Amino acid sequence: MLIVPPQIKVFAALAPTDMRKSFQGLEGIIETQLGQQIEDGDLFLFFNRRRDRLKVLFFTGDGTVILYKRLERGTFETLRSREEQTPNCLTLSLEDLRLLLEGIELSSIKRRARWYRPEPKQIRATSQKSS
Repeated sequence: MLIVPPQIKVFAALAPTDMRKSFQGLEGIIETQLGQQIEDGDLFLFFNRRRDRLKVLFFTGDGTVILYKRLERGTFETLRSREEQTPNCLTLSLEDLRLLLEGIELSSIKRRARWYRPEPKQIRATSQKSS
């Protein structure tokens, strides 16, 4: 099981990817087509044309990791961009990634309204002068 911090972003490439690509090829797609940096520590998803294979690429701080999933039957959902600014990439939540990997259609999910605690403001440390 992969444990991922909740602040991590998940970016899915919408165009089919050649699954023969490895570290450098996928990093090139991240930088040129998705406009992101692998060093930010986010997760990047790549699907093949038949959508039965998935590669996840992420940077751990001292190296890059590729996870590869091949479905024995069925396909991953075809993702569509909801924003016109990023036609090559879709940003997902970790929950969306979990559902996608389990085979649940993201388009069929209806989320109910919830309250979320706002992020706390950062407090600046002040030095106190002693007399």
